[in-house]
Amino acid sequence: MPYYRNISFNSPEALRRTLYQTIRDHKVLSYRDAWKVLKDSDRDPESKNQIILVYTEKSLPYEYNSGRNNRHKDYWNREHIWPKSHGFKNKKSVPFKDVHNLKPADRTVNSSRGNKDFDFSETPHKEAENARIDHDSFEPPPSVKGDIARILFYMDLRYEGENGEPDLMLVDRVGTSGVQLGKLCTLYLWHLTDPVSEFEQRRNERIYFWQKNRNPFIDHPEWAEILWGKKCGHAL
Repeated sequence: MPYYRNISFNSPEALRRTLYQTIRDHKVLSYRDAWKVLKDSDRDPESKNQIILVYTEKSLPYEYNSGRNNRHKDYWNREHIWPKSHGFKNKKSVPFKDVHNLKPADRTVNSSRGNKDFDFSETPHKEAENARIDHDSFEPPPSVKGDIARILFYMDLRYEGENGEPDLMLVDRVGTSGVQLGKLCTLYLWHLTDPVSEFEQRRNERIYFWQKNRNPFIDHPEWAEILWGKKCGHAL
């Protein structure tokens, strides 16, 4: 598509640089704007006024959200897939408000995930029945493992340490801190085993409408192989 007309495939480094240059200059929305964007981007295709929560996979009425001081016991809030404590705690920073990284999530499941790395985990989650959790990692349901991976690939690519922004880095381990997050090769495996869905494609289109940039790894999943396939091939 024309959006990617300036991409170079001369080397993995050239691809990464030209992709970054393509997606970096997006419209910076307010964190408040994220409520209305998520209502659009994560809408339940079967129900106009409901949204799909990321870890529980449940459909919930949009109005059950903490943005309206809702006291419903199952209200949802905005989950930072790349945790804000890993590089952008300031609410005014660009990555804090990047809607590609935000998903609607059950508030208590969101809290239990906290800022854990993503990896295969040991214990079934008490509330999100298809997720697992342990002391140092969180494993989302199989239906969204690829979605999570591609969001994190986007964040690693989009934030390169320029213009006062953090240099976010995916690493192949858990127990991370600072601007790092794991586990890279597990995420790459999830990307391969959970292909891009229609829901994900629609979400990318709607966020493009609002924020004016796209997640390249939804449009072209094969580009993840160019950037991380060689590094993670040994782990598959």
